[in-house]
Amino acid sequence: QVQLVESGGGLVQAGGSLRLSCAASGRTFSSTVMGWFRQAPGKEREFVANIGWSSGSTWYADSVKGRFTISRDNAKNTVYLQMNSLEPEDTAVYYCAAAYGSIWYRTSGKYPYWGQGTQVSVSS
Repeated sequence: QVQLVESGGGLVQAGGSLRLSCAASGRTFSSTVMGWFRQAPGKEREFVANIGWSSGSTWYADSVKGRFTISRDNAKNTVYLQMNSLEPEDTAVYYCAAAYGSIWYRTSGKYPYWGQGTQVSVSS
């Protein structure tokens, strides 16, 4: 089992930045992949980015590429999502997720472990 707790959401103006954190506990292994997803009102949950826990390899959705950066601190068992140049379209609840797999896992159904979510709101 893996437990995930997100933090760092909030309200920011367009063009601003936020950093989300996801603290993981429980059985995290080298084969774990950590992902960030988001869900806006009335929309399906969508993939944002993921990172291999051991390899550090990353993958990004086209909509955030060049603006968001995912990273991890293995010693702290924490994954981060640095979000720059935020746009109103980035407004959503952001979820951290974990799976025993690879960065090819880019759909929510592949991830059995989820955090509670953190709200990110970007005003124009």
